[in-house]
Amino acid sequence: MLLSQLLAPDRVRVPLTARDKSGILRELATLLVATAGGDEADVLHAVREREESQSTGFGYEVAIPHGRSPTLSAFAVVAGVSPVPIDYGALDGQPVRLFFLVAGPESAAGQQVRALARIARLVRRDSVRDRLIHAATPADFCEVVRECEERVAG
Repeated sequence: MLLSQLLAPDRVRVPLTARDKSGILRELATLLVATAGGDEADVLHAVREREESQSTGFGYEVAIPHGRSPTLSAFAVVAGVSPVPIDYGALDGQPVRLFFLVAGPESAAGQQVRALARIARLVRRDSVRDRLIHAATPADFCEVVRECEERVAG
């Protein structure tokens, strides 16, 4: 599974308009439901419940909120970039600008774990994070993901 196959421009928001953690989660959940179906309130509840147990802001300006919802028929990923740093309660204490929301039904748990690992590998390099954070459009964001995956595969 490649992230570039899961992320299309209609699943990327550049820039995100919310200016706090709660608003970012809502904006991403809205985007996910608009492109993948499901019930927004349920998806948002699942993601917030996961956040209450431990922040999904893992550092380096990146957060990967995730959850499982029975209202989703398939696994989905959306992403977004905030033009301003968001206080997210990340593990490194730093604000976040780059977000990936990963969600699906319980039956897609394996796909979800693999996607979380792929995202973490993708954003571990400073140069990739910088390119994603400074993508001017959703299409540019998707192109960076595609290029980076091709480089790793090639």
